[in-house]
Amino acid sequence: MSTVDKAIPRASSAVRTAGWTVFALAIIGSGLYLWFQSESAPNLAWMAWTKPTAIFFITIFCLLVAMCIWEAFSPGGGPRIGILRFETTRGDRLFLSLLGSAFINLAWLGFVGPDLWKALGVSVLYALLVFSFV
Repeated sequence: MSTVDKAIPRASSAVRTAGWTVFALAIIGSGLYLWFQSESAPNLAWMAWTKPTAIFFITIFCLLVAMCIWEAFSPGGGPRIGILRFETTRGDRLFLSLLGSAFINLAWLGFVGPDLWKALGVSVLYALLVFSFV
């Protein structure tokens, strides 16, 4: 093995798997979004669905698929005790992130208004903090 090979760090299989999972979910999510834009999309008007609502549920579906794939490659859920002082797994942290994000968006709607792009940023930051410290 040459010194050049030693100098280049290799990504672990978990990092490569996570990268491919994110890539696959981005493709699936994009395809579903484009399908909802097309003429052949299902008529969901009876449920008062809008495209942002469909995107929301597609995103949650993709998160659940990603968590299933992550669990398949790394079983156990990575239980740990964080700042809340009780044991949580990856699934618990995802649930707390989604629940907190719902409350952030509802509060944003009530106090600021219907422009939710900044609330999305706050929700993503909140989810990163939950996965880091809880």
